[in-house]
Order: sequence, then structure tokens, then C-alpha cells
Amino acid sequence: MTAGTGKSAEGRTGAGAAAGAPRFDVPEVDAFTRPYWDAAAEGRLLLRRCRAAGCGVAHHYPREFCPSCWSEDVVWEQATGRATLYTWSVVHRNDLPPFGDRVPYVAAVVELAEGPRMMTGITDCPADALRIGMPLMVRFRQDGDGRQGGARAGGAGYAVPVFAPA
Repeated sequence: MTAGTGKSAEGRTGAGAAAGAPRFDVPEVDAFTRPYWDAAAEGRLLLRRCRAAGCGVAHHYPREFCPSCWSEDVVWEQATGRATLYTWSVVHRNDLPPFGDRVPYVAAVVELAEGPRMMTGITDCPADALRIGMPLMVRFRQDGDGRQGGARAGGAGYAVPVFAPA
């Protein structure tokens, strides 16, 4: 970091930059995704499930159509919160705010009990204890301004699903 500037020698804004720096972990909440973020604030993980005849596929990330059959007959469904570890990586450096303040952290892909895979973080487990196929359970990390009550415009006060050993 260049002294007093909040920028690295290369000119990138790094972690620890001045207040008001752009954040790269704030969700884009709109009318479609609001149920997902509101449920997360209540400690519930939602998925989308297709109701088309012969399909029934659950999917994540939320979309307004089924990625399997393209039907628009999809609904929100509460997930069990159970998952298994599919793959992971330990991140030791990330210059995007606020991730730099969190290193090292585990970025992972988990396979939800309902079938879809989800990108997430792993908490409460040392990286050397992680194993492919290990059982996990969803938890919710409160981000933003720390207030409860769901995601609000601008991303202030939201809950992010992360996973920990079951």
C-alpha cells in the first residue's frame, strides 16, 4: 500500500481502503431476489424448484426459469440446509474490499441435499480438516451494517449462507 492513499503501488484500491470504497460482496437485491435474501436474514436457505410435468429439478442460483427444461413454472422452496463438500480452495490473497480483511478463507462449492451445487464459504473448520464429501450444514453470516430484517436497498444488512461441518 502506498502510504496515505489506500492504494497499492499498482494503483488498485486494496483492503483497508478509505471508508466508502466500493464493496464487492454486496448483493443486487431486486423484486425477484428479495424472497431469497429475506429468508436468509431469517436463517432459511431457499432454492427454486421446477413444477413442470416430468421435470421437478431444484436449482441454485435463483432464476425465473428452469435451467433443465426452460419452464417458467418454478417456485421458491425451503432447502434442508444439508450439503456435502464438493471442492474448495483456500484464498490467501484478495485485493477486493472487504475480502482482503478476511484472508485466509475457504471458498467452496457444496452439493446441496436437494441436488444443486452452490458456491459458498466454509466456516468453523480448519482447512486441513476439509475432505471431499464431508457433511455440512448451512449457517448464516450477517454482513453489511449488521442490522436484522432482510436485505435492503444498497445491500445494507443482509445474511449470507455459509457452511460448517454438520
